[in-house]
Amino acid sequence: EAEVGWQEKLFSQFEVDLYQNESACQTPLDWQYHEEILKLEKAGGRKNYRIFTYTDHDRFTNLEEHCQKVTDSDHEVPSYLAERMANVRRRRQDRRPVEASSLKSKIITWEPSEEFIKNNHVINTPVQTMYIMGDLGPYGKLGHREYEHVLCTIKVDGNGVITVKPDFTGTKGAYRNELDGEKREVWKYTIENASVQLQPEEEESEQHMFRGLYSRHKEYLSGLVGSEFETVTAEVHYLFSVSAQGYEYDNLYVHFFLELPNQWSSPAFQQLSGVTQTCATKTVGWENVAYFCYPFTLEICDLLPFLADSLPQWPVLYFEVLSLDFWQRYRVEGYGSLVLPASPGLHMLTIPTWRPVELGTVAELRRFFIGGSPELEDITYVRIPSTFKGERLSRFGFRTETTGSVTFRLYCLQQSKAFLETSALRQRVRSVLDRLGGFSQQSSVYNVLEAFQRARRRMQEARESLPQDLISTSASTVHQSQEP
Repeated sequence: EAEVGWQEKLFSQFEVDLYQNESACQTPLDWQYHEEILKLEKAGGRKNYRIFTYTDHDRFTNLEEHCQKVTDSDHEVPSYLAERMANVRRRRQDRRPVEASSLKSKIITWEPSEEFIKNNHVINTPVQTMYIMGDLGPYGKLGHREYEHVLCTIKVDGNGVITVKPDFTGTKGAYRNELDGEKREVWKYTIENASVQLQPEEEESEQHMFRGLYSRHKEYLSGLVGSEFETVTAEVHYLFSVSAQGYEYDNLYVHFFLELPNQWSSPAFQQLSGVTQTCATKTVGWENVAYFCYPFTLEICDLLPFLADSLPQWPVLYFEVLSLDFWQRYRVEGYGSLVLPASPGLHMLTIPTWRPVELGTVAELRRFFIGGSPELEDITYVRIPSTFKGERLSRFGFRTETTGSVTFRLYCLQQSKAFLETSALRQRVRSVLDRLGGFSQQSSVYNVLEAFQRARRRMQEARESLPQDLISTSASTVHQSQEP
């Protein structure tokens, strides 16, 4: 057993034999190890012969980081990128702090040096490394480099993140090291987290300190950004899964894209188009169905405020179904479109599709033997083309044929501050269209009705609080004044 501290040096038998000889000492670090080994020998020698360490300053650490392999092959040839990346030193970057004045004047480096390029073309976080090694040689033959094995690698970066590789064993069992040789010795070892657990009072004070730090940082960021921005009106999230059925050919795949109206936007990372994998069909009942098992999500946010007197347009999902045969020939099987549902929850929507056709037998022969078929140049022609600006759209002469159908199973999640109004609005308005389309008219009508109800209740309370004789006297007086 050996208790090892962070960056604590434990010498191996090879290093003891090496650094005892003064002729092998070349660098100041070698001379320091030479003196430490002499003191250690005078004090009685090492207490542990199997476990030793390589610290951040040792040559082994530099070589290990420089010669890392991408694969586990013994005949791996490093690529050009691996060779270039090996020259980037992420450890012990001696960077002097840059003052604010010089930072503003040197935003762009017009003539970068080789060292500057090596240090800045990747994320260069300073890292300190330590290796805990094991000398697994047979008894009496310690100190051979081929028997040195890395038991654990510990790295600490400049952000304070500690990386332990391999991980703590826990309930996974011990790690194994099998040696090559006649006896095929197997060594087992475990790595346990022996840190002292925090007391509940210390943990609570630490959490309180973190909360205070985060709140101050949040206030600092909000102070930099300011409050002169419009809040997000709504966020709509969709989760899809697709299946297709009733098509002529097998091995189907679906190409889709989402068209956003003018009032809508999406995050920069959101992809609004995609292609599913090719899926073979299976017989379900009387139809051949392809279950793609291809879930994809759509996130639509940062909506601009809608006009109260107009109904907002909703995003449309356009899709086309295609087939791929053994000879890599593809055929268009159908086009369709889906207006995304406005109400939250689970929706099962089956959309029938169609494809354009040509008259005559030659077109069908070409489709069967060669592949390919008439295609839409603009897929938005399924509904109203995005480039159409007129009042009437004529499709006279455009021949189509009904094909199969695509079933969408989608989940809709909506978030908006407009949904958190009064309880009366929450009870009467269910969909986001009702929220955003007629919100102002409905709120004004509800306000008038509530004001009327409040006035009526006050009148009833005032009438009940009056004395009964006063009410009867006033009623008889009114009755007498009505008589002729």
